[in-house]
Amino acid sequence: MITPCPVWGGWVGLGRDRRYTGPGLPLTSRTALPSNITGVTPALGDIGKRLLLGRKLRSTQLGETLLPKRIALPVFASDALSSVAYAPDEIFLTLSIAGLAALTISWKISLAVAVVLVVVVLSYRQNVHAYPSGGGDYEVANVNLGPTAGLTVASALMVDYVLTVAVSISSAAQYAASAIPALEGHQATAAVIAVLFLTTMNLRGVRESGAAFAIPTYIFMFTILGMAAWGFGRLLFGHLPDASSAGFGIAAEDPFAHGASGFAMAFLILRAFSSGCAALTGVEAISNGVPAFKKPKSRNAATTLALLGSISILMVISVVTLANVMKVRFAEDPATQLTRDGVPVGPDYHQDPVIGQLAKGIFDHFSPGFYLVAAATGVILVLAANTAFNGFPVLGSILARDGYLPRQLHTRGDRLAFSNGIVILAGFAIVLIVAFNAEVTRLIQLYIVGVFVSFTISQTGMVRHWTRLLRDEQDPGARARMIRSRIINTVGLTLTGVVLVIVLITKFLLGAYIAIIAMAVLFMLMKGIRRHYSRVSEQMAVEGDEPLMLPSRVHAIVLVSKLHKPTLRALAFAKAARPYMLEAVTVDVDRDESEALQTEWDNRGIPVPLKRLASPYREITRPILQYVRDIRRQSPRDVVMVYIPEYVVGHWWEHILHNQSALRLKGRLLFTPGVMVTSVPYQLISSQVAQERQDRVERVAGQVRRGARKASGDR
Repeated sequence: MITPCPVWGGWVGLGRDRRYTGPGLPLTSRTALPSNITGVTPALGDIGKRLLLGRKLRSTQLGETLLPKRIALPVFASDALSSVAYAPDEIFLTLSIAGLAALTISWKISLAVAVVLVVVVLSYRQNVHAYPSGGGDYEVANVNLGPTAGLTVASALMVDYVLTVAVSISSAAQYAASAIPALEGHQATAAVIAVLFLTTMNLRGVRESGAAFAIPTYIFMFTILGMAAWGFGRLLFGHLPDASSAGFGIAAEDPFAHGASGFAMAFLILRAFSSGCAALTGVEAISNGVPAFKKPKSRNAATTLALLGSISILMVISVVTLANVMKVRFAEDPATQLTRDGVPVGPDYHQDPVIGQLAKGIFDHFSPGFYLVAAATGVILVLAANTAFNGFPVLGSILARDGYLPRQLHTRGDRLAFSNGIVILAGFAIVLIVAFNAEVTRLIQLYIVGVFVSFTISQTGMVRHWTRLLRDEQDPGARARMIRSRIINTVGLTLTGVVLVIVLITKFLLGAYIAIIAMAVLFMLMKGIRRHYSRVSEQMAVEGDEPLMLPSRVHAIVLVSKLHKPTLRALAFAKAARPYMLEAVTVDVDRDESEALQTEWDNRGIPVPLKRLASPYREITRPILQYVRDIRRQSPRDVVMVYIPEYVVGHWWEHILHNQSALRLKGRLLFTPGVMVTSVPYQLISSQVAQERQDRVERVAGQVRRGARKASGDR
């Protein structure tokens, strides 16, 4: 007969005498833990994770991760500030197509970019005050223009965040390769390593990554502004030298070799302007990250926006102005376009970036200044991706909350960061870096389309927001403020809309179409996810006073492969549930083994009938499924409960050796209506060891001080 159900296992004793009685083991086979249970050395995987990410944070410690303005500025502004390293390059590179004379209008283009940046910053200051919850452009569009506009903004921003990481890291890898010859040809590998480094730092939490990256960001700001101040000082006193490339000529490309029509030149200027507008990327990140600021959140975010705009404008205009004064020459194909006495310089010539050429000239008598600028620029290009690592996970969390992305993205990790979003962003960025071999010239064409889509739709939503509020507002002072805000957002809408059209016209065939396709695919994917969640909610919703529908009877089936302890446990568990009918079922794959099982079954006198299912083709899953369906067909109001004995193992490689048939069968049974599946676990010794590892208490700073040691057992 069946013996009483074995001991299910548990912890017994306190302190040093605390022991574990594993499931499936008699009480005489207890496995004692090490004596110092409160300070057992953690498992190797746990040690590595804690070293990389730091100690776990409780949900109540979320306030400790909020950012003051001095840290929020480098966290959210590094992307916009880093554009100083490549936006001027893109302006000069585009204008060089028309030859040397076209470079003289670069300062006008930089002023136009600065005007757009001022308007966008002022517009987003209205956003952060009106919508401080962190939804940013997505929330503005969703509330004021509807879900379709909101999803359009969200898909544009998410694509742009991925491109921000890919472009910034690739640009840094190119800078590093120009300084370190050994990296030449391995830029993609270096870029991937940099992405993994940033991922690890951000998994530690926003505050920790911000504190770690604040110093390099401030160093970049001070070195660029210091270089500009020193350069203008030397210019004022008449000691500013020309750039090393000042003596070169620039050969115009074929369409401009013999002059250019007004239309062609206008198109070229617009293309240079759209490339220079890369300086605006990252401005929207602050509106998405308002919840990460310390209180008062909106005011601190608005102040940080103002600081970001002021510093970015000052740096961009300074760099472009000095480049014009020092006669910097910068071309897309320097080997053929740059000429000396009418002869191309050839492939041996190495072209330094614009900032590098400025630093060499300004600090011609102080080489440490040049190396500091070069190093700070390379570092800021890596850290620029940190803005996306803060914006993408927050936006993904909000979209997951609204049902447009998998709900796992709404969950915070050990360090209260949105870990799943961080990992997904890193994965997509690495795919882009590898696919485009970390070539900035190819990636930059995909860039800034998404951010101007979000800019334009967001400003449209803000105009409607103020218009709606003005209908009900009676206070004259409040109305005046709202009208002023609406004017600012209207100007922002006009400018960003114009820039969006220019970007689409000038960059579409150069690669922007890829970004647009990616946005469309992401948009449709999020719509599909939302439809799925809606269907699931409708099917699971309880309607009115819906009664509990009880089955007529429960027909229990215990699957048997061999007569061993797991089988006995499953039989005992099924019998304890008191079903209307209980039977054991085995599949007759090997007749000799089945006969031996039947004989042992009868000899032990087990009071549960054993049914043998024929399987002429040696299948296991199909006969069981057919048998269960036959029972359901005969008694549709009955519930069939299938008990499956399963081994619980502790090592990854043991999973390959056990439970594969049970896993396949379970997957098929779950799709059969009216069938319930219960796994009856049987823990092997290796699983007990794994459980002991997981239950060990880690030593963390302040553990004894907080009383954790006392809670683990008095000594």
